[in-house]
Amino acid sequence: MPTQNILATIMNTLKLTEERGRKTCVIDGSSKFAGYVLNVMQKYGYIGEFEYLDDGRLGKFRIQMLGRINDCGVIVPRVSVKADVVDRLSTKYLPSKDIGVLILSTSRGVTSHSEARAAGIGGIATAYVY
Repeated sequence: MPTQNILATIMNTLKLTEERGRKTCVIDGSSKFAGYVLNVMQKYGYIGEFEYLDDGRLGKFRIQMLGRINDCGVIVPRVSVKADVVDRLSTKYLPSKDIGVLILSTSRGVTSHSEARAAGIGGIATAYVY
């Protein structure tokens, strides 16, 4: 059985749900890391409330959509970024300087590129949303 990138599945489902104009979506498969990424997306207003549903297997996420996602995705392969290079990488994945969020996994947890820049820390670029 091939391995599955749960975060890629979640981001793809969010994008397709937004395109269809639906208000909620239920995504099969979950992980703690995906929950942290969803927390960052919620903090910046791209999604509404979300909850973890335990189905006895992989689990599910139920996510409230706000209609604010134009594009989202994962960065594959994941790129290690130093604190001073975060802005250059964000221009590659985001349409403009003040639009969107590049999501990084840092030593202080999962955070946005702007918070990592303010803290002066680098990390691993995992996803983007705008």
